[in-house]
This record gives sequence, C-alpha cells and structure tokens, in this order.
Amino acid sequence: MKTYFVYDTPIGKITIGCSGDSLSLLVFGKPHKNNGENRRTLFSDEVYRQIKEYFSGARREFDLPLYREGTQFQKRVWDALCTIPYGQTRSYSEIAAQIGSPRAARAVGMANHVNPIAIIVPCHRVIGKNGSLTGYASGTHIKRRLLDLEAKNSLNLI
Repeated sequence: MKTYFVYDTPIGKITIGCSGDSLSLLVFGKPHKNNGENRRTLFSDEVYRQIKEYFSGARREFDLPLYREGTQFQKRVWDALCTIPYGQTRSYSEIAAQIGSPRAARAVGMANHVNPIAIIVPCHRVIGKNGSLTGYASGTHIKRRLLDLEAKNSLNLI
C-alpha cells in the first residue's frame, strides 16, 4: 500500500512517500499528484527522523530501503548518485562517464530531474562541469542550501 505524509524541515515542507516499508518518494513541498493514502506510518516517521538528523548535521548516510520506479538508465544514474560522498560534488559528465555513457550528460540531467527520492538519492550533489549549480527540480535555492549544509558539516569531519 502506498502512503504519503507531509513533514516540516528547516528548508520547507517535504513529502515522504512509502510503498510498504520502502521509501518511494521524498520531494520538497506537497505532492502534485496522488501518491497514495495521506497518513503517517511508523516507517515514514523513521525516514523523517533520519532526515532531521541530516539537517542537524548528525547524519551523513541513510539506512533506508528504497523502492525506485524508473527506467534502467535512470536507475543506473541514481545508483551512481548514491556513490557521491557527503559534502562532495560531481559533474553531470562525470556521472555519465561513471555509468559507461560518457556522451549522456544531458540524459543524466534529466534522470536527476525526475529523481523521486531527493536528499537520500543525492541529486543535489551534481553540478555543471564549470561548477555552476545548473538546475534542480525543487529550485537552485534548495540545492544551494543542501550543498552549504553539507559543506559546513563536512568541516566537522576533519
């Protein structure tokens, strides 16, 4: 059964969607389409607990089962995103090369744009080759805040 619930974070509302005991959706704002029954679950509360730890700087990796719907290409991109260490970035072309499709930087950008599980699948860590933020489905102001948060908290790792 699919469920979703809207929670508050330091940078706005997020919607956490679950397919049973797997995370299937984490987007900024309220859902724009039917994502199941609107209700909290123990699992969505666990996701939210880990997200709060991320925002406080206490969590750098997530321990959550994911249910990702997408094409094989999108899933390869999303898998590659999960290899980007906390506080670091990669370019779209670097991700394209990593997945064995060095000419697919634009397609990597599109896979990022439709990533249904923000933060956990860290598409915010992908930037332009020249270091620019380029786009982000939730807005570059959110991307900047996430990157700044990780940069600040990465200093505590040294």
